Amino acid sequence: MISIKTIHSIVAIAQILMAAGMIHFWYKWFRTEHKEEWLPNGYEEHECVFVYPDMVLSILMITSAILLFTGNSFGEKLTLICGGMMLFLIIMDIAYFIQHGMFAKEKDGVKNLWGLIVPMVVMSILMTVPFIFL
Repeated sequence: MISIKTIHSIVAIAQILMAAGMIHFWYKWFRTEHKEEWLPNGYEEHECVFVYPDMVLSILMITSAILLFTGNSFGEKLTLICGGMMLFLIIMDIAYFIQHGMFAKEKDGVKNLWGLIVPMVVMSILMTVPFIFL
């Protein structure tokens, strides 16, 4: 049986890595031209809206990671909130990608699935399932 402290440490490290990944994603995104002809009209305007919830989520994941590392029980509650926030963002991304055919191979579908959706699903599960049963 894995101890609660070990679960806290695993989740906290994953949260810090995911937050860093999200911040890096946006850093790179704003420094890349998005001129692919297959991108839907309004793509950049649509995506820019997600900077704000992603940054809030990143800050909350770092905060909850610190709380988990220090043994503060609020860290578990905040981690559950982060998991729910990430689940919402996953649903929004999946709906947008399906609506615009962005899972197609010629539209970076592999990158969209394995580089965005799958890591977010894994992280959402990691931030919710262990804490539901604690």
